[in-house]
Formats: sequence, C-alpha cells, structure tokens
Amino acid sequence: MKKTLILVRHATAEDQSFRIKDFDRNLNNKGLSESLVMGKWLVQEGIKPDIFVSSPASRAFKTAEIVAAQYEVPVNAIQTQAGIYDGGPKAYLQAVTTVPKEHSVLLLFGHNPDITYFAEYLSGASIGSMKKGSAAFIEFKDQEWEEISAKTGDLVLYKTPKQVREEE
Repeated sequence: MKKTLILVRHATAEDQSFRIKDFDRNLNNKGLSESLVMGKWLVQEGIKPDIFVSSPASRAFKTAEIVAAQYEVPVNAIQTQAGIYDGGPKAYLQAVTTVPKEHSVLLLFGHNPDITYFAEYLSGASIGSMKKGSAAFIEFKDQEWEEISAKTGDLVLYKTPKQVREEE
C-alpha cells in the first residue's frame, strides 16, 4: 500500500532574542498567514492526512495547529515527538517508522536544517533548503512505515506558501 509523508517546515517565527528560548519562539504575523495559506491549499488539493505529528516547539506546533484547524482536526489530535525539535534526522526517522500501519498519509511538522536533510535522505532528491512554511511530499510504494529508510521514497511535490499565493 502506498504511503505518503508530507514534511512541513514551520512557518516564519519571531527572531531569536536573549529574552526567549529558541524552543518558545512563536510564529509572527507572516508565519500565521503562511500556515493558513498552506492549510487551506492542502484541503483544496484533497490531501487527507490520517495523522498529524509535530515538534513540540511553539513555532512548529502552532503551524501544525493552524493547518489541522483547516481540516477541523482538534489540537489534542496532533501528536508531538520531542526529538523532532533537536534530535536530528534520526528522530524524524523514528517518528515516521513508528506510525501505525493503518495510516497512509502522515503530516509531519519540523525544523530546518534537519527536515531538509531528512527529505533529501528519504528521496535522494536535492531540495536545497526548505523554505519556511513549505511542504515536501514523499511517496513510498509498497512499503510499510517501519520499512522506510534512505532513498526509498520519491519526492513528488515541493510547495512553498509563495507558490500557493501566486497560483491564487
């Protein structure tokens, strides 16, 4: 059965400062708008995620929350995995390979540079650096989540909030 992983880099957040910890940085107005644009676009495209997984960091979780709201999915349905924040690509792989079999579309919200490395690791594609709020769609044919590893997927689409706005 085909599996689809949609990796979403968190939208634009407030700048780093000595007053707030990196983990607690929130989305700024641009980031709130980017999240809404991407959430609406995903719904319009008929993408139907079975499961939402996010880094627990404020900016990633808020991005997930805004996208999930477009699907009328309650906030408490978004699963968090602490390792996605700072555990490197291995933590992303663990988040993916532990998804229950019955789910076929996973929407995972995380951070650069790890989310870009992870997308490239799985697909062998060269993305460069994922833009804030962007989504990378990776498809796996005839694989279960636990079988996913390096270069087992195909990058089928990469979309940024700017591209979505330009199409409107």
